[in-house]
Amino acid sequence: MNRIIALLALLVSTTCLANDSQPLPSWQDTAARQQIIAFVSDVTDPDSAHHIPASERIAVFDNDGTLWAEQPLYSQLFFVADRIRALAPEHPDWQTEEPFASMLKGDIAGAFGSSHDAAVKLVRASQAGLDTDTFDQVVRDWMLNAHHPATGKPYNQMVYQPMLELLSYLQNNGFKNFIVSGGGIDFMRPWTESVYGIAPERVIGSRVAKRFELVDGVARVVHDGTLEFNDDKEGKPIGISQHIGRRPIAAFGNSDGDLQMLQWTTAGSGPRLGVIVHHTDAEREWAYDRDSSIGKLSEALDQAPQRGWIVVDMKQDWKQVFPD
Repeated sequence: MNRIIALLALLVSTTCLANDSQPLPSWQDTAARQQIIAFVSDVTDPDSAHHIPASERIAVFDNDGTLWAEQPLYSQLFFVADRIRALAPEHPDWQTEEPFASMLKGDIAGAFGSSHDAAVKLVRASQAGLDTDTFDQVVRDWMLNAHHPATGKPYNQMVYQPMLELLSYLQNNGFKNFIVSGGGIDFMRPWTESVYGIAPERVIGSRVAKRFELVDGVARVVHDGTLEFNDDKEGKPIGISQHIGRRPIAAFGNSDGDLQMLQWTTAGSGPRLGVIVHHTDAEREWAYDRDSSIGKLSEALDQAPQRGWIVVDMKQDWKQVFPD
């Protein structure tokens, strides 16, 4: 099945490459598409005064809500919920202990909101004690078998076709694409290459502590489960600086959690591109922004005009949302 997913990703990439003479075919020919193409054309033209060498063409993408759907809850929360249910027979005390009790009753949002450290407890329980290879396989199996509660689609099909095209378009023009997400780095790395064409070493995310073990001559890296770094809000530019060592020239997000990443990226010298995906399509996806508890977009939306960020209106700027 992993091979099938990889072949599908290759097909998407090949299709986008063939369409580079008319890039971003799933985008309406609106100002958003035109501005993105104009930026890419400008910085990649050797004769342009704004030409940027390929080594400096770094583009960073939020994941949840920017590359794939984040409603009604972040996908990783559904993964954690499934893991807790699978592990529950080994932990009878979870039936009465929060946040596990709420999770086992099906109240995922209530479980994560039951206390200030509920998320840490749940994430720790979902992966603590597993070595990295085992956890990778657990995530891969889940991606193959789990389905989105609202659409019934596998989670790897809840991605945005216009953003898949954008990733390929940038890559074909010498950009290095990175994911910079508040989601768990160990949750994303097993599948981002097959779904987005982004290799695991180009994924930056929140991470838990790990330890090295040598047992009976077998070396392993094991998840401790303790949150080590939160790659959200101000954590995003810090994570980029630590991981990449270059300021990006393009940043793509969809919420206030991406605000600092957009600010830092576009504050650099030379041409810069900041893009916000605005969820406005209640028929094909979801419509939400300022009042949403998931993917809230308010401050970044207010700052977009003065900072020159492109706001992509999903309803108006995209011909389609999900792949066929």
